[in-house]
Amino acid sequence: MKFFSYFLRFIPTREQLAKHRATRWLAPWLGQRKLWHFSRRSVALGMAIGIFFGFLLPVAQIPFSAATAVVLRANVPAAMGSTLVTNPITFAPIYYLAWRTGAWLTGHEGAAPTSFPAAEAVSAASGPHGAPPPGLWQRIQALGKPLIVGLAVFACAGGLATYALVSLGWWLHVRYKRWRRQPR
Repeated sequence: MKFFSYFLRFIPTREQLAKHRATRWLAPWLGQRKLWHFSRRSVALGMAIGIFFGFLLPVAQIPFSAATAVVLRANVPAAMGSTLVTNPITFAPIYYLAWRTGAWLTGHEGAAPTSFPAAEAVSAASGPHGAPPPGLWQRIQALGKPLIVGLAVFACAGGLATYALVSLGWWLHVRYKRWRRQPR
């Protein structure tokens, strides 16, 4: 039980989410008790939603996962927390593997781009002083269709696998607890 109570300290409360600027617009719906209940279905669905948006979107993952969790009546903290599957440490390997997967699925030939055409065009037009580094959208456009296809595959597969694994793990844990309670 120590493991579970340790992580409960990091889960935001309804009041904190209602006051935060990214999730303030969800405040009228965050009062529903079912959204905060820890059951097998709600936690598994919440984590699947979070993994889905964590892989699919490079920005605004938490608000989208919270809104989807409210609509689907999933566990909001599980949905918001599991978006952190893509963080500054895992972002680059996940996006590289997604690009490779998308390139394989779409039949894209060639290596991953090492420079971004949009940035080269801007720096050539700006003169000798150079240009600011390309923004996120220009980088994603330069990677194109393989990255988008790969991220969509990762999001769908990751969400489905997460739901199945969390449900199975929860079920096994309950079975084990019942087995331990039986007299021997």
